Amino acid sequence: MKLENPLAAIFHPPPTPGVLGVFGHLDATVDAIGKLRQGGHTDFTVYSPIPRHEIEDALDQPVSPVRMFTLIGGIAGCAVGAWITLYMSYDWPIVLGGKPVGSIPPYVVIMFEMTILFGALSTILGILFNALFAARRLGTVAYDPRFTNDKFGIFVPCEPARAGPVEALLRGSGAEEVRRA
Repeated sequence: MKLENPLAAIFHPPPTPGVLGVFGHLDATVDAIGKLRQGGHTDFTVYSPIPRHEIEDALDQPVSPVRMFTLIGGIAGCAVGAWITLYMSYDWPIVLGGKPVGSIPPYVVIMFEMTILFGALSTILGILFNALFAARRLGTVAYDPRFTNDKFGIFVPCEPARAGPVEALLRGSGAEEVRRA
């Protein structure tokens, strides 16, 4: 009797069935993305050796919600920095030459530092929150090491019965190589 590791399914999920297309040119990749979107495919993975704004424009993905975590954390940090410095100055006042006890200009440095601290920590929490709780595809996605060198790639997850039209679409868009994963 063989004992199976219950975490094996989490750390080594089965591969996702689909079609992987390898492209040599950016224009062909962008064209394939457009045709896939017109064909009703919305859930596919694009690989690029370098960041290209043409691919980002063609994908038209929504903006990440992590920046809202950063904004809220930064505003909260500035407010906490102002509150702490003003509270401490009135709790332990140092009166010098008639200057106001709660003077804002010296506290701007503390407010700025707290803004950066809270903004950075909330950004990390936002990334972790989105990574852990975002709806993600289970399973591994096909990959080719050439995508880090000079090739572009598109992986379209689909059932084997629907793979034929996807293969034809990728080949028609100028894919150098198309294979089922």
